[in-house]
This record gives sequence, C-alpha cells and structure tokens, in this order.
Amino acid sequence: MRIFIGGDITPTKTTVPAFEAGDLKALFGGIGELMATGDICFANLECALTESDTPIRKCGPNLRGKPSYAKVLADLGVDVVGLSNNHTFDYGRPGLRDTIAALEAHGLPYTGVGRSERDARKPLFTEVCGKRVAWVCVCEHEYCYALPDREGAWAFDPFETMEDITAAKAAADYVIVIYHGGKEQSRYPSPRLRKACRAMIRAGADFVTCQHSHCVGAHEEYQGGNIVYGQGNFNFVGLVNHPHWNNGMLLQLDVDDEGGTELTFHSLRVTETGVDLSEGEEKERELREFAERNRILADEEKWLAEWRVFCESVKTGYRRAVANAFPEGPDGPVAEVFPHYLDCEAHTDVWREIFPTWHGSGTNETNPQTK
Repeated sequence: MRIFIGGDITPTKTTVPAFEAGDLKALFGGIGELMATGDICFANLECALTESDTPIRKCGPNLRGKPSYAKVLADLGVDVVGLSNNHTFDYGRPGLRDTIAALEAHGLPYTGVGRSERDARKPLFTEVCGKRVAWVCVCEHEYCYALPDREGAWAFDPFETMEDITAAKAAADYVIVIYHGGKEQSRYPSPRLRKACRAMIRAGADFVTCQHSHCVGAHEEYQGGNIVYGQGNFNFVGLVNHPHWNNGMLLQLDVDDEGGTELTFHSLRVTETGVDLSEGEEKERELREFAERNRILADEEKWLAEWRVFCESVKTGYRRAVANAFPEGPDGPVAEVFPHYLDCEAHTDVWREIFPTWHGSGTNETNPQTK
C-alpha cells in the first residue's frame, strides 16, 4: 500500500484567492497528480474552518479559513485530516464544531480531537489494501489541547500515549503517529523529543513524523521503524518571513505485506500562489542538505551541539519571559508567556537547555548555603 503524509495546511493572505476559487493547480501545482498514485493520503489542518470572529486568548496568531475550504482538501485527494495541533481550537467551541461540520459535509474523516481529554484519545482506523492502519495524532500542550471538561486536541502524554499506541498496534496492522510538536524552526529534535519518538516506536508505532516545527529536520531508522523529526509545511505560505518556512516535504510510505516501509521524500517549494514539487538543482540541494542532517543526527555529539546552537539563538526570548514573569511585582499576576513556556513541551525543552541546574551543568560545588 502507498501512503502519503502531508504537513501543515493553513490558508493565508497569499493563498486565500486560490482557496476561494478552488484552484488546485495554483495551490498545489503537480502535487495532486502525485498524491493520486497513493492509496490513502493524510494532511494536518492547522486552523479552524469557521465564520466565527471570537478567537480565544493566546500567544501567537489565531488561524482560520472558511468552512467551504474543506472542499479543497477533498478535491486534492486527502483521505484523513489531522486536527491535533495548536490552532484547531483557535476559535473555541464554535470554531471546532464548525470545522468538524465542514469536514463531515465533504466526507472527510478526521482524528485528533474530542469532546474531552478522555474522548480525544481515540485513534482513527482505516482499511487500506486489505490492511488496517491506525492513525494516532497527538500534539503538545499549547492552548488548544482538550481538558477533562472541554473539547480540544489530543495531547501527548509520556505515559498514556504509549499505552494508546500499544493498544492501536494490537488492533491494526500498521500504526502511524503524527506528533504535532518540536521547537519551531529547529532542524534537530531536542533530547526529550528524540527519546519520546523512539519510545513510541518501541510501544508499537511503525512510523512517527513530527510536524509543527515549520522546517524540514532529519530522519532516522530505529528498531525497524522510521522517525521524521520535522517535515516542514505543506501549504502554509508567507505567514512568517523565514527561509525554513519556504520548504517542506511530502512523505511517501510504500508498505509491503510484512510491514516493511520504503520511504520517499518529496521536496516542496513555495510558489507565488501556493506550493509545488521542487525540481532540478533546488531539489538536489534540499535532499543533499537533508541527508547531511541525517548524518549529523546519527552522531550524538554533533547532534547535541547543533541543538545547543539553536537554543542559544533563541535564548533572549526566554530570558525576557523570566524577567517579565511578574510585571506588577512579586505579588501580582503572572504574565501569560511565562506559564505558557512551562506548559508547552517544546518550550520546556529549550528552557532546560539554556537554564541548566547545577547538577545538569556538571558541577559538584559545595552548597553555598552550608558554608
């Protein structure tokens, strides 16, 4: 069976005209023709499809598109829509319900959300070429995740998610985990993220891909499974002015009868109206750089050095969050960004790297309080 996995899709000022017109060629170039060779195709919808104009309070943008844009996904050939991400609840309960209604109106199965924390923990099972495929879509704790008494996205849990994967494997022939997390613009996984993804493979996942970082990262094979640490955007054009934002990968999984996977990486590029497949020298360069990052990832010392360099590059924002944690004084309310950095795993990963404990930094100095 052939499976295609696309990353983040969100209409932007650049692409809205083509979404309005349903112009697949403008939006996706030749990608649709490639996806038509697959047996099942997945994409992550990183926005609400709603006419609501009441966004939730959060750091960062609130993303939405019209409910009619669901038809674009259906016409493209998307068979499964992932909703476990940090924007699916950007317009609260009305926005999420509108999104689900829009997908259902166009016959699009979805996964990764629920009426509550417990209800969200439900894989989607699809029958493909006589095989049962389980989709486990989880996200980090960033605003949109479900609570015990509130709708939202299926949040990753280091204990429960492993149980969910094991249960899915017992009921399916092939398990795919879509992990919406990892630090934005980081080409390499944090030590925690790498441990988590490897643990998911050991729990029963056959394939794990990390989305959300908005850049193409690295890939490794691990204990018979495959892990992609960042596949970049699918169609999310121009929101951020960053070179990483302009590239992505469409993943092609060719799975044999024994569950073995041949993985093909299709490099994507941004166009004036959407995205398309990379070609020629641009494609060769991107795949060459990707292969080099894979080699670095295989060398623990080099990988950790690259992760450290990235964390140092974003350190100022985290220091500012600490300095402004209590803007009205120690007894006043806490600033929103500070607890957010503690809540979200990707931010906590950076936090731990740039603010190591004495023990973590390798010092065994005598406790000054005992002198």
